[in-house]
Amino acid sequence: MSKTIKTIFEVEAKAISNIPINQSYEKALDLIYKQVHKNCGKVITSGMGKAGQIAINIATTFSSTGTPSIFLHPSDAQHGDLGIIQEHDVLFLISNSGKTREITELVQLAKNLHPKLPTIVLTGIADSPLAASADVVIETGNPEEVCPLGLAPTTSTTVMTVIGDALVVCMMKRIQFSAKDYALRHHGGYLGDKSRQAY
Repeated sequence: MSKTIKTIFEVEAKAISNIPINQSYEKALDLIYKQVHKNCGKVITSGMGKAGQIAINIATTFSSTGTPSIFLHPSDAQHGDLGIIQEHDVLFLISNSGKTREITELVQLAKNLHPKLPTIVLTGIADSPLAASADVVIETGNPEEVCPLGLAPTTSTTVMTVIGDALVVCMMKRIQFSAKDYALRHHGGYLGDKSRQAY
């Protein structure tokens, strides 16, 4: 068992080290900064299934660190929640395959509402239909899953999480987000106490 676990850790660590790093990160950050911090919009993340769970995490971490963000479930979007989208927002869509039906439909529905709405896509397939519709495409490197069936999202979601962390931290640095700023958004619990003690 220990050997299996060590192998899993090694495979996932290698996948992280092989994430392509290119100008897409800077372009995504510029777009988020413009829409959110200059135009007073917000980041709207979305994804289905496990990718959706990563999208939730990215949205809440952005929000707690000074970049307003919200998760929009693609199915709920088709039943009225699409109304949360405003013209100065930016869509941040996650799909490993880049073919997830609910997400590709969300793009079209959002564009029907706000034709100039910019889109960032995080995907494993750079030439996918979803990527083709994006203003910025961030690639995961499309790593093989450590799942023995090669099916359950495992390595891919680990990589997505790390990419989200990179974007959040880079944006924190860009907006010079401080411990005081954090405390104003995170009052309760251990982190709230720790952030207030930091200034």
